[in-house]
Amino acid sequence: MKYQKLEQKNYHLHVIETNRFKTVFVRVNFKRKLKKEEIVFRNMLVNVLFESTKKYPTKRLMEIETEELYELGYRGSNYASGKYSVMSLDTIFLNPKYTEEGMLEESLAFLGEVLFHPNVDQKGFLEEGYQISYHSLEDYLESLKENPDSYAHMRLLEEMEPDTVLSYRGCGYLEDLKKVTRKKLYQYYQKVLKEDMVDIFVIGDIKTKEIEKLIAKYFPFQERTYQITSHFYQAKKRHEQILFQKESADLKQSKLLMGCQIKKATDFELRYVLNVFNYILGGSPNSKLFQNVREKHSLCYSISSSSQPLVSILTIKAGINAWEYDRACALILEQLEDMKNGKFEETEIENAITTYKNSLKSYEDNPESMLSLYAGMVYLNADTIEDRIKQIEKVDKESVMQLASKIQLDTIFFLEGKEEYEEEPHEAF
Repeated sequence: MKYQKLEQKNYHLHVIETNRFKTVFVRVNFKRKLKKEEIVFRNMLVNVLFESTKKYPTKRLMEIETEELYELGYRGSNYASGKYSVMSLDTIFLNPKYTEEGMLEESLAFLGEVLFHPNVDQKGFLEEGYQISYHSLEDYLESLKENPDSYAHMRLLEEMEPDTVLSYRGCGYLEDLKKVTRKKLYQYYQKVLKEDMVDIFVIGDIKTKEIEKLIAKYFPFQERTYQITSHFYQAKKRHEQILFQKESADLKQSKLLMGCQIKKATDFELRYVLNVFNYILGGSPNSKLFQNVREKHSLCYSISSSSQPLVSILTIKAGINAWEYDRACALILEQLEDMKNGKFEETEIENAITTYKNSLKSYEDNPESMLSLYAGMVYLNADTIEDRIKQIEKVDKESVMQLASKIQLDTIFFLEGKEEYEEEPHEAF
C-alpha cells in the first residue's frame, strides 16, 4: 500500500495505491469551521446535488448513467468533526481492469459533473430537486422525538454545554431550514466551492500520476487558503454542580443519560487510554455496566457507554423503568468510582487492547474504512495502524486509573416514561 499527498493550491489530493480491492473509492471532502446556522444548508446540499445536473437533468437520467458506468454508486453526507463541519461526496465503481478502458475517466467525470454543473435557473437550484431535499430534511427534523434514544442523546449534549459545537444537532434546526430558499442554497453552494478547504481521497488499484491528471481536468477548483488548526474541542467551563434535566414522554421505557466531561486529558489519554477505559466501563458485553447494573441487579433493559474524544466527553445511556432511577444512578456512579480505584482486572485491559487491534486490522478489508483511516491521519494527526498498535499496547492499569480521575459527571438527562415518581429523582444527589 502506497500513500501520497499532493498539495495543490486549490485542493489537497490524497492517493492510496493498493491492489487489495476490485473497486475505486473516491471521496471529496469540504471542510470549514462548524456554524449552527449552516448545518441545514450543508445537509440539503449533499442531497440536492445528486438530484440532477445540466448533463443529466432528471434523477432517472442520472440513474441510467450510473448503470452505464457498471452500477457506479454515489452518496453524500455531512458530519461534525470536533470544531469543524465536513461535507463529503462519495463515489465507488469497479476498477477499469474489470470493465473496459476509459471507465476511470468517465466515472470521475460523472462526479465532477455532479459537483460543478448542478441543474439551476435564475432563481437557484431547480424547484423539483430543491423541494425533494427540503421536505426530506423537514420530515426528519419534525420526527426527531420518534427516536427516543437519539433525541435523548441530543438533549443531553444541549444541556451539557448550550450554544457550542458540542450541543449542535447534526441534522440542523427547523427554524434555520425555514430560512433556506433556492437562491440562498445556490449562493451557499458557490461559497462552499470557493472557500471550503477541499481534500480529495482516492483509494484503489490506480496510478497516482493518472489520478492527478484526471482530478485536475474534472475538478476545477479555484485557489484557496488552507488553515491548519486542531479539530479537538475542550469545554471552557463545567457546571459547578451536577445538572439534572427531565422531560416526560409517552414511553414505557425511560431513557437515562449521563454526560461526563474529561478534564485536562493528554493526547495519549484521549486517543488510546480512553478507548480502553470505555471498553471496560460500558463498551462491551462483558463491561462493568452491563454485568453489574443489567445482569446482576436487573435494573435496565440496556446500558452502555461511549466516548467522543474530539470533544472530551463520555456518555452513559440506559433504558430503565422510571421507578428504578435512583438505584440505577447509584450503581452507575459506583462503577465510575470503581474505575478510579482500580477495581477491574488486568485481563479486562488485555481484552480491550486485543479488540482494538482486531478492529484496526479489519480496516484493511474495506476501502471506505481505509480511506477514513487516512482522513483521520490528515485531519486529526492520527497515527498509522502500525503506530496505533504500538501505542495501545502501552496502556496499563495505572494509566486507566489516572484517566478515570479526570472523568467527572456533569449532566444527567432523563426522558421519563409514563410511570410517575413519588418524589423528584434527583434528590438522591
